[in-house]
Amino acid sequence: MATSCRSMQCTGRVLYRCSVYLHQASKRFSESSDKGWFRSLFVHKVDARKDAHSNLLSKKETSNLYKIQFHNIKPECLDEYNNLEAEVQSRLHQDQDFPCEVVGSWNTWYGEQDQAVHLWRYRGGYPALTECLQKLRANKEYLEFRKERAKMLISRQNQLLLEFSFWNEPLPRKGPNLYELRTYKLKPGTMLEWGNRWARAIKHRQENNEAVGGFFSQIGDLYVVHHLWAYESLQSREETRNSAWQKEGWDVNVYYTVPLVRSMESRLMIPTKSSPLQ
Repeated sequence: MATSCRSMQCTGRVLYRCSVYLHQASKRFSESSDKGWFRSLFVHKVDARKDAHSNLLSKKETSNLYKIQFHNIKPECLDEYNNLEAEVQSRLHQDQDFPCEVVGSWNTWYGEQDQAVHLWRYRGGYPALTECLQKLRANKEYLEFRKERAKMLISRQNQLLLEFSFWNEPLPRKGPNLYELRTYKLKPGTMLEWGNRWARAIKHRQENNEAVGGFFSQIGDLYVVHHLWAYESLQSREETRNSAWQKEGWDVNVYYTVPLVRSMESRLMIPTKSSPLQ
């Protein structure tokens, strides 16, 4: 029994001396070089990014800024709202003093009900947006429109967006089309990886001219991506989406982008009569 105790004490002293030696050795390694092997096991080095992701991913040649609006409408006011909105949009398009244009207007079919979605483009970026807002605030007719519209609304939300450089610029389309707005809320810090993956993957979704536009938020909810698609019907949507899985590389894109997403939402939308995207 005594022999066994002495053996255990001896082993304990050896282990203690080894732990002291290891601590001293690791300290010398870490002090001698910031790039020492031991330090690198515990310190994660991040290379400094040279520019904001908005500059790296957006189209610099167009300087377009987009605004997306979500208006939740009282159910009994939906038709009246659509008529009023169409009248105002038409007047703004005809007035060359306003540097903005509506890209598309829709009512949500599947998703949040009794909802209108509007996508605006400001050619010239933030200065164009500021100029437009200043002119609208001085326009008595527009202020009356806002008062009348407010009576029909339950709530509203908007975001300012930039368009991805590798997506199509949304242009007017003849209908009839069914539109899908897929919204992805990403984990902070993952926008560049998302953009890099989709820059390669978008080629798999161009065959049927279904890709309308791709955008990411700048003001409002951040790290939000919107992909806008057009289909002839629900059946066409299903066939187009299924065909993407037959293309080499699409599965890889899905595999690497799904972990970047915190949540996602799909809206199926029908264009209003006045929408340039039909």
